[in-house]
Amino acid sequence: MVTPLDGLPEIGAPATRALAEAGYDSLRQLAGVPHAELASLHGMGPKALRLIAQALDEYGLALG
Repeated sequence: MVTPLDGLPEIGAPATRALAEAGYDSLRQLAGVPHAELASLHGMGPKALRLIAQALDEYGLALG
């Protein structure tokens, strides 16, 4: 069964590419990842980070 945790939220193409290049392809994988680590990815902006944090929060998860 596929859940929203198995995909990524709608964060924009540059941020999605940045996550893919770093080996992340699901919201579940981002739980516990340090905010600074994601922020350092080329293409990852403040809006994308906020959307990821909000999506994780919906499931009781958070960035590290």
